[in-house]
Amino acid sequence: MPEPAKPRQYAVVAYVRNPVGHFVEDLRRELYPEHGHLPAHVTVLPPRELHGTEEDAIRLLKEHSARFKAFEVRMGDVESFCPTTPTVFLRVEHSAHRFRDLHEDLNTGPFRYDETWPYMPHLTIVKMPELQEADQALAKSRERWSGYSGTKTLQIEELTFVREGDDDHWVDLATVRLGPAPEPLGGGR
Repeated sequence: MPEPAKPRQYAVVAYVRNPVGHFVEDLRRELYPEHGHLPAHVTVLPPRELHGTEEDAIRLLKEHSARFKAFEVRMGDVESFCPTTPTVFLRVEHSAHRFRDLHEDLNTGPFRYDETWPYMPHLTIVKMPELQEADQALAKSRERWSGYSGTKTLQIEELTFVREGDDDHWVDLATVRLGPAPEPLGGGR
């Protein structure tokens, strides 16, 4: 008897398409080439089943995203979730609360899910198959990050709703823009 099909998983992410993102993607390809195709991103809603249709989820994402202004975050140290999971990541050092606010606001309706672990915004460098490999990846990632001299800030201006595809690939379903960032004090003069 064939195994029942696993329900599709969905997530909401903020892609990182700047020098930090390129750094992470290059390092991931080096440390674990099998995941080298994954784009750099900060997850806002971790993978979950939908309660409703994709259209319901897109509508909710558009409505709720309009409430939030674009924002800037600064990436901090390289850390890991070991021994819980063999994941190495960059911690969001400044403005992590903005991601937590988005997570809390979007975790409703078709996206509602009781998280397995407390939500912590981060930029995954690599998720390794084994803890020992993650320890090695952590050491290499810390070494590389300490030599990184580019910007460590990210502009978060849009969110993307994604669906799990085949072979560790994810399919973009919809991208929504956050509201414009407020003007700097003094009118930018």
